Amino acid sequence: MSEPTAMQDLLNAEGPAAVPGLGRPDRARSLWRDTWDILRHRKIFWVSLVMLVAFLLMAAFPTLFTHKNPEYATLAKSMEGPSAEAWFGYDLQGRDVFARTIYGARTSIIVGVLATLLTVLLGGVAGVLAAYYSRWLDSVLSRVGEMFLGVPYVLGAIIILGTIAPAQSSPDKVTIMAVVIVVLAVLGWPILMRIARSAVIQAKHQDYVQAARALGAGPARIIFRHILPNSLAPILVYSTITIGSYIGAEATLSLLGIGLRAPVISWGIAIADHTSYIRTGAHALFFPAAFLSLCVLTFVMLGEAVRDALDPKLR
Repeated sequence: MSEPTAMQDLLNAEGPAAVPGLGRPDRARSLWRDTWDILRHRKIFWVSLVMLVAFLLMAAFPTLFTHKNPEYATLAKSMEGPSAEAWFGYDLQGRDVFARTIYGARTSIIVGVLATLLTVLLGGVAGVLAAYYSRWLDSVLSRVGEMFLGVPYVLGAIIILGTIAPAQSSPDKVTIMAVVIVVLAVLGWPILMRIARSAVIQAKHQDYVQAARALGAGPARIIFRHILPNSLAPILVYSTITIGSYIGAEATLSLLGIGLRAPVISWGIAIADHTSYIRTGAHALFFPAAFLSLCVLTFVMLGEAVRDALDPKLR
């Protein structure tokens, strides 16, 4: 019997997968798999993810955290401090601050998420069209975006909200939330358009796009099958951070009296209702403000973690 060869020894010791070119091939690597491999080793990602899950549970299932009715008021307990009966105390109208803080997560997160989705839709479509077709369409869309960017954010919101839903009016919950969402998206889409435009311009000059065009692929196939999948990284990062920004912007507009208003329950409204009572009842303002800050911080940390993982220069 002949002596086993070196190749046979290697096969017997470690199997076919140990030899390049033999056995099953290694799993294909991709940008998203590499990103996950980096994210799962970062503490900031897991911390932000745990906090995000907690806030999403508050928004989706508030009864898991409190059994009290956030609308129930007992004037006799107005501005009472934290106690075993009410962990966060009572607000000016004698409502449980903890219950209103938990239920406020739903409105604030819904406004932030939906406004971001609308921003991505408006800015993403405009950025892709401007970058892919260039020339006159790029010039027109860029000039329109610059017009919106030239308007100060708060001033633009005051003008639009003051016209559509003035403070003297009493719209229902859905209407006022829809108006605030549209205003945030209308004022925020130009920045995302620039990000999408830059990413698409970089992607459309790649060899795989040129090859697809040479093989006769139409604009729609090139955009949806080749350009968009390779341009999502910066859009995803910006969108994650934008959710937190819009939650803070909603609170700012509510504080100014032009954003959400009763009967809607949100962190911004809770802060606005008690700014004049910070000396006599700071708890009614502190707890909603703390939850608001933590939620915004959660999305910012998550966005920064994803950005660091997607950007090879920051790895």
